[in-house]
Amino acid sequence: MVPPADRPRRLNLQQRSRLAGEAAAAAAEVERALAQPVDPMAAAFFDVDNTVMQGASIFHLAKGLYRRKFFTTRDLVGAAYKQAYFRIAGVEDPEHVAEARNSALAFIAGHTVQELEEIGEEIFDEAMAHRIWPGTRALAQMHLDQGQRVWLVTAAPIEIASLIARRLGLTGALGTVAEHVDGTYTGRLVGDMLHGPAKAVAITALAEREGLDLSLCSAYSDSANDLPMLSLVGDPCAINPDARLRAHARARGWRIHDYRTGRKAARAGLIAGSAATGAAIAGAVVRRQVRRHVS
Repeated sequence: MVPPADRPRRLNLQQRSRLAGEAAAAAAEVERALAQPVDPMAAAFFDVDNTVMQGASIFHLAKGLYRRKFFTTRDLVGAAYKQAYFRIAGVEDPEHVAEARNSALAFIAGHTVQELEEIGEEIFDEAMAHRIWPGTRALAQMHLDQGQRVWLVTAAPIEIASLIARRLGLTGALGTVAEHVDGTYTGRLVGDMLHGPAKAVAITALAEREGLDLSLCSAYSDSANDLPMLSLVGDPCAINPDARLRAHARARGWRIHDYRTGRKAARAGLIAGSAATGAAIAGAVVRRQVRRHVS
């Protein structure tokens, strides 16, 4: 989905969130089965980072792209600086806010959708495939076996989200939509990252389009940031939950599954990243690489 070049850039948070959700729903990749699903009104929605896979998908994506010289150290450090400065200083200047928001995926500007999709296949095989939580994958397969559709819902770029969904044999994906013109990324986002309330907007729009009854649907996440998504469905479930989500789930009698043990849990926490910190995580990758070369 590519909006008109002259669309307003100064939108409030609620408008950006809604636009991101609607864009994600419109761009959702749906694998159409030849046979009608057994349960056409029910589906399951899975967050990705630390829910389906260990760690942050954008961390692994940025690391893989950097190794392939997809962008320069200067590009990524600049994006990380803008993001970090905004979060620490709390600057409210609209132009700076817009820059900080877009910097999360600014490093793909000037590259093509085809490039990202092709390299994404390689990055999945080398850095993501072995980090898929077997327990979560089994839950997704359970829904598929029941004739339900299963979507990933993530702040990762829609191209990567769709790739992961295909490789796991899922129905499709909802993800952050990066603006592109004639197949080349502009470095701007359509709306905002697909994060928090935006996920709920995207799922609601998809449910309307696909004829789903959300009271019959399930949702899975590790983060309290996804409470808007989890609260939409009749069957919410916390996977590897953070402290706030665990408390919320216990208070409401939601299902809880934790597949982390010992060092795995600690490691997952160290590299976990939300959409808002994706650029900072990617910057850390670059700094580590730079120090390695210098030493």
